[in-house]
Amino acid sequence: MKAAYIEQTGPPENIRYGELPPPTPGPGQVLVKVRAVAVNPIDTYIRAGMVPMPLPKPYIVGCDLAGQVEAVGPGVSRVKPGDRVWGSNQGLLGRQGTFAEYAAVEERWLYPTPAGVADEQAAATALVGITAHLGLVRDAAIKPGQRLLVNGGSGGVGTMVIQMAALLGARVAATAGSPQKLALCREMGAELALDYHAPDLDAQLKAWAPEGVNVWWECAREPDFDRVVSALASRGCMILMAGRAARPPFPVGPFYVKGCSLRGFAMFNATAEEQELCARDIGRWLAEGRLRPRIDRVLPLAEAAAAHRLQEENTLRQAGTLTGKIVLRPS
Repeated sequence: MKAAYIEQTGPPENIRYGELPPPTPGPGQVLVKVRAVAVNPIDTYIRAGMVPMPLPKPYIVGCDLAGQVEAVGPGVSRVKPGDRVWGSNQGLLGRQGTFAEYAAVEERWLYPTPAGVADEQAAATALVGITAHLGLVRDAAIKPGQRLLVNGGSGGVGTMVIQMAALLGARVAATAGSPQKLALCREMGAELALDYHAPDLDAQLKAWAPEGVNVWWECAREPDFDRVVSALASRGCMILMAGRAARPPFPVGPFYVKGCSLRGFAMFNATAEEQELCARDIGRWLAEGRLRPRIDRVLPLAEAAAAHRLQEENTLRQAGTLTGKIVLRPS
């Protein structure tokens, strides 16, 4: 089978595209004929060796996938050959990745793709959708009528957070860095979209949420905790899911006096049961057309190295040339 893989960690140029033996599904595993995959920042961190994890050799890159069940291993009971499925959480913690024509995936990490939902949509929603759901529902316990600010609302996770928070009844504001990205935030469901370069950003946010925001979702890699704590309401919650190497100052006094909370998480540490709860809502919203992933571009799998380079330029160097997800197709 054709696959995008590495023999050792390093720059995007380490990704090879070539032939590897197709996997055989073991007990509890499903062989998926992959129709679409999506690129995530975590994929680039693992490929670069920035996140130490046990890696098979050769290591197929990628977390997300969508496709069709080709065969099942012993003990599989929820899916059968011919079923369309989507999933994430591959290429992590010793598991082989998804950027290949076939992937052997444990049944517990796969979910049914609703009729009428394209494989590209399902793959583009996978990791970012589960991340958004975990943070909003499990960690922030968002409630109807609460005010939420997404700092960096035009990216893969940000667009998911905006949509899901609105679906759950919250009032949503978002920041972005260009008129086009601000328009996207509004299109996704933000009632207020603010340019994070604006000198009066804090005043604009205060006018929208005089008592403070109940949830601040941070997508930036270098949080400004002084700004966040000032903007939070009493007992407000901040959600962190980025900034692995960040070490910013933290205003301890104002934070604890307001009774705020800070929740950080990495999606891949969530249990299969927690992620399946997310997938149920995601599948329903996708089927109803109420959740739409933002896909920036679709490329052939042979261009995996270029896709990683583009993702890195935007994640690490803030190039601003990407709005939404990069999706790749094996064929």
